[in-house]
Amino acid sequence: MAESNKVIIIGGGISGLTAAYYLQKEKQQHELPLDVQLIEASRRLGGKINTLKQDGYTIERGPDSFLERKKSATRLAKEVGLEDKLVPNGTGQSYILVNEKLHKMPQGAIMGIPTRIRPFLFSGLFTPAGKIRAAFDLAKSKQKAGDDQSLGLFFRRRLGNQVVENLIEPLLSGIYAGDIDDLSLQATFPHFYELEQDYGSLIKGLRKTRTRPPKKAKKPSMFRTLRHGLSSLVDATADNLEPGAIRKGLQVDHIEKKQDHYHLLLSDGTVEKCDAVVIAAPFFAAQRMLSQYAFMDAFKEMKATSVANVVMAFDKSAIKKDIDGTGFVVSRNSKFRITACTWTHKKWPHTTPEGKVMLRCYLGKPGDQEVVDLPDEEIVAIALKDLNQTMNITAQPDFSLVTRWHNAMPQYSIGHKQRLQTVEDNMRRELPGVYLAGGSYKGIGLPDCIDQGEAAVDHVLQYLNLTSR
Repeated sequence: MAESNKVIIIGGGISGLTAAYYLQKEKQQHELPLDVQLIEASRRLGGKINTLKQDGYTIERGPDSFLERKKSATRLAKEVGLEDKLVPNGTGQSYILVNEKLHKMPQGAIMGIPTRIRPFLFSGLFTPAGKIRAAFDLAKSKQKAGDDQSLGLFFRRRLGNQVVENLIEPLLSGIYAGDIDDLSLQATFPHFYELEQDYGSLIKGLRKTRTRPPKKAKKPSMFRTLRHGLSSLVDATADNLEPGAIRKGLQVDHIEKKQDHYHLLLSDGTVEKCDAVVIAAPFFAAQRMLSQYAFMDAFKEMKATSVANVVMAFDKSAIKKDIDGTGFVVSRNSKFRITACTWTHKKWPHTTPEGKVMLRCYLGKPGDQEVVDLPDEEIVAIALKDLNQTMNITAQPDFSLVTRWHNAMPQYSIGHKQRLQTVEDNMRRELPGVYLAGGSYKGIGLPDCIDQGEAAVDHVLQYLNLTSR
């Protein structure tokens, strides 16, 4: 029998677990000589995925869902036996808080870009001048193809400041928890750049390329989650791995290249020898583990922001001004310190006991990072103050839960795609058999991270000259 090739995956978030699962699947289906091991620095798996069950509530402390149209997350859930636990989001109106008032999201807006004229014209989000400026997108010539640019610059040039500040920025900043005037267009939404290049207008491009549902069709659910929380996906994936494949509470301090293999120096003083490595860890951890390579210094230019969220549970009677919808995002021009609020009991009805309400507020916008480190009671007070002004909530919650994610949101700043390409090109030359995967690199959503874990599997199998999927 051929000698086994040892593959070590560093990081037990969803990218690392995905890589471990699909590598093991290849090993079993094709009888490959593989020994797969996953090493996680903390005592728990899942990274930012963290579900808590309390008093009949299912509480997500990290992400609460994934996009349905990106198929890899649904596919993984089905593979690990959770197909019957997939749940679509409750659909409903979403809002934007501008000038201390909740405005309905204009129908037909895609990531804040209008595709239907009537809802946009009658929206109170914009002044007449703002609406006229946005319409310039239909006539404004496309920009000459060139270097990367910020999301903010791109959208302001096409649609004007008002649409950006009152609609696009709250949506996009909510996804990336960053400053859209620093975030890279090519690394986040290259599709919009391609629409401009192909159609000369974002509005025209979206109207020509979007899929139109039947006129009387119910609004489709964009998101999916799992009935028992996203941690059930982490647990099921881990449970499908072979006994002894996961080692927790152990940090990889350093990676050394030898003649035909790698040595991993671990925090307990031991050394692991392996043939290939998947680094499914944040950019700063990857840079630390490979600090002897000057090309990894590119990651020193990367930034990460911190965010906090606070979950609050109430009796239904505490909500004096109930609103038919799933939540709202907040314009950055607002004096409010929360950046968004999800009405979890409406978006995900299965998470909340009958007669109860669960709200989830987010804090930590650019320029207000210090809020993340305030004591729990101050964060709760800030959220309640803002909610009182929007929903007339004056009661104290039955309970509250604050979660902080320090330096957890990688920022894909201008030039990110090129910097990453340079790092990966150098890794191919100097560190063959070592690959990156995870939210720091090519997408932060769950499906994006799963896609990167799957891509790492293909790279490893190709490098080891084993059967490719």
